[in-house]
Amino acid sequence: MSRVIIYTLANCPTSQKALAALQERGIDFEERRVDENPQWWEEALQYAVTVPIIVWGEGDIEVGWEGEHG
Repeated sequence: MSRVIIYTLANCPTSQKALAALQERGIDFEERRVDENPQWWEEALQYAVTVPIIVWGEGDIEVGWEGEHG
């Protein structure tokens, strides 16, 4: 499986919850903070205008985080 990419924003509580859940589940991921890199912001905008955005290795996209079932 390809690596998971998660687009986040500093000080975003939902992004922090999603990151924590991925870590707890032992999922290998790359965090891309859109506030640190304009190119990552442009990439994220291809999917949505809100974060977190999770691009699963298979190409599935998840926008937002709904907690345990997010």
